[in-house]
Formats: sequence, C-alpha cells, structure tokens
Amino acid sequence: MKLNKPKFWDKKNNIISILLIPFALIYLFIIFIKKKSIEPVKFNIPIICVGNIYIGGTGKTPTSIFLYKEILKLGKNPAILKKFYKNHSDEHKLIKNKSESLILAENRVDGIKIAENSGHDCVILDDGFQDYKIHKNLNIICFNNNQQVGNGYVLPSGPLRESMSSLKNANIILINGKKDENFEKKIIKINNKLDIFYSKYKALNIEKFRDKNLLAIAAIGNPNNFFKLLEENDLVVKKKLIFPDHYVFNESEIKNIQKEAKDKNYKIIMTEKDYFKIKDFNNNMEYLEVELEIFSKKNFIDKVSKLYDQNN
Repeated sequence: MKLNKPKFWDKKNNIISILLIPFALIYLFIIFIKKKSIEPVKFNIPIICVGNIYIGGTGKTPTSIFLYKEILKLGKNPAILKKFYKNHSDEHKLIKNKSESLILAENRVDGIKIAENSGHDCVILDDGFQDYKIHKNLNIICFNNNQQVGNGYVLPSGPLRESMSSLKNANIILINGKKDENFEKKIIKINNKLDIFYSKYKALNIEKFRDKNLLAIAAIGNPNNFFKLLEENDLVVKKKLIFPDHYVFNESEIKNIQKEAKDKNYKIIMTEKDYFKIKDFNNNMEYLEVELEIFSKKNFIDKVSKLYDQNN
C-alpha cells in the first residue's frame, strides 16, 4: 500500500523527526559507504543528470523533457534514460508522448550502453543523482521553492535523499518558483561555483477551465504544488482529491469521481501525468497542459552546451 508523504517532513523541530534521527544517521552512513566503495563508470558520451535531493515533486521529468528538446536543437541526438519501475508507467507514458527517445532499463549502466550502441551522443538521466555507479558530466539539481529542503533532515527524519553537502557535486541548480535570495545563500554556502536558475510552469489550456467549479485530482510527489498553480491562474477549485505519488487508479474509482463531479456540476482537472494513468478507461476527463519555462533560458542552455562540450 502506498502512503502519502508524511506532513512532519516539512515541519522544523518536529518531535517525530527528532526521534528518527538515529535512523537518519544510519542512512547517511550507508550512503557514505556506497560512495567510498563504488567506482563510477565513465562512458564515451556525455551524461547529463537531472536529479534532486528532496524526494519527489521537484520537476525532474519536465526538466528532462525540456533539455531533450533543446539539445535536439543543438544538432545532437539525445536520449532520456529512466530506471524502470513497474509502478512508474505514468512518467514513462508522459515522456514517450513528449519525446521520441526514451530508454527504460532496470540498471542505468546497461541503459547508457544501449544508448551508446543505438547511436545517441548524449544521455539525459531523469533521476539518478544518487546512482553512484555512473560518472556524470553535468549534474542539474531541481528544487521547488514551495518545499525547498523541507525540515532539512534526510530520510526517514525528513524528505532529503542526501544531505545538502551533496550539492558539492552539482553544477546547476534549477528552482521552480519565485526568486529566494535566502535559499540561494544556503546553496552557495555549500558550493559557490554553482549556477542558479529559476523556472515556472506556464498553463497552456487554462481557458478550458476558466469560470468553472473544479474538482482537482493530484497523485504526484507534492500535490499542493499543482493546486497552488491552479489558484495562481485564478481557477476555482471546489474540491481536492489527493492520492499517493504514482497511484494506480482503477476504473471504478474514476467512474465514482466522475459521478460526483456530474452530481455537483464540477469540471474535473488533473495533472498530465495522472491523465496518462486513466486515459485508457475511455473517459472524457481533461488535464492541465503545462510547459516548463526557464528564466534566462539562453544562459541556461549555454551552460549546458559548454559543459557538454568540455566533457566530450
């Protein structure tokens, strides 16, 4: 059974987090041993990792798709690589809908070899910053400014997959949300060589949902980010339904949601990722189509291109 993210992960000085610190220390020790005992494999093509240290909901997949399209414009032949997880089919379908080169592999090293043998000259890892078997030429770490680093603790005390010190191995930080100088200072204190960029989601089909009473569905890492986006676009959300990340809906659940919406005269709205889980149920539900926009886009692409070339 999947569970939603614990609320205490985003609350500082929470008693539950403090009680779990011994387990967090064990977790950090295991990471330390892994890093020391594993020799990263180097490849013949550049590896660009789009990762995070805050677990889930930071925008890795939209950023990977954005990079894929921009690198294509540079005349390259990139592939997006995701580690195969059976219950992540929503992300797999989303990426396939947005790109022509998705490689799924149970082992990322094997996946990169497939990319090399298939003629790709670049691999974009959608997730993988914590895969220490792979030498990355460029590490882009994603944050959402709504959560930043939560309570600042690593698992299970908090939502971090690694401590902030791991940013020493990053090259670019991409923050989804408004500029936050205080957060930037925390990041730069760890690694003053980092380039920090900001992004936002632009809603493309917002008029479909304008002046409607909405029933909003989200089964993503941080569902409140989706609801906040709706509110920022002045949409009227009457009811919110939250499910765990990668939740697998069944047809009867969807029919019940549709019945409730019809009875209350609500229009259903969901994320695009969630839509791909239920599109085969032969329904007329719709999703909010969004596009990732990166501020100072030219500078961002220049940084990617330069590091790409330096590591070729």
